[in-house]
Amino acid sequence: MAAPVCVPVPETWQMRERRPAAPLRPYISSYTGYRMEASPRSTHHGVASPHLTFLLCLDGKVEILANADRSKPPGAFVAMVGGLHDGPAEIAQGEPQTGLQLRLTWRGARMLLGVPAGELAGDVVDLDALLGRRSGMLLDRLATAPGWPERFALLDAELAALAARGRGAAGVAPEVGYTWDRLEETGGNLRIAELAREVGWSRRHLAEKFRAETGLAPKAAARVIRFEGACDRLRGPHRPPLARVAADAGYVDQAHLSRDFRGLAGITATAWLAERRPD
Repeated sequence: MAAPVCVPVPETWQMRERRPAAPLRPYISSYTGYRMEASPRSTHHGVASPHLTFLLCLDGKVEILANADRSKPPGAFVAMVGGLHDGPAEIAQGEPQTGLQLRLTWRGARMLLGVPAGELAGDVVDLDALLGRRSGMLLDRLATAPGWPERFALLDAELAALAARGRGAAGVAPEVGYTWDRLEETGGNLRIAELAREVGWSRRHLAEKFRAETGLAPKAAARVIRFEGACDRLRGPHRPPLARVAADAGYVDQAHLSRDFRGLAGITATAWLAERRPD
């Protein structure tokens, strides 16, 4: 059988996006409902991101061909959470599928799933292993909801209930949260040595604590935060030139951004754009 290849996103994709209810936004940045009709088999590249990927399939499955951490086994999932990573994953595409994708923050991993994001780094975990029977019940209720607005409202209610049962910030060093927030505020453009001085830790101690909680070292987190900022600019309806995107996101030049596409997405910016619709 021929290996899957990257092809442009099919015109049969349908997508609906909404922000979660305000109390959930520290834990989830967005909801995306999608419907993909059958198309020629291809490979979708799961790029490095400062968000964990929380996927719920209402029909079909997500087939992971290769995890970002290649030591982790591939698999097929109806409901899954993918941890933070600083390399690309590979996902099969072509089978019809309807589902919801949530952009989960590292804080959301503790609050909603009961584990630090560091325990999920570079891997994809079946949601049943984290939520037990609650996972199947959530899927059933989402599948029988009449439309996307009702599904988004159901997510708000169910995730708020999970958050009420969660551990919250218990166990998280304030220095870790401060470091992440400062990186986000600056779009990933802040020297780690400066951050270490601000929190009063050595760079090594900061890296150890930060990685254990989030799954990424501070320098890698800065890199993926900056990269996601560039990707968000490219996905917009009025796509600016790549050189302008690189400058606005804090890259040295366009070549610097192009290197990050190869390292964090596994493909060129042009190929990455072909896999996706503009927002």
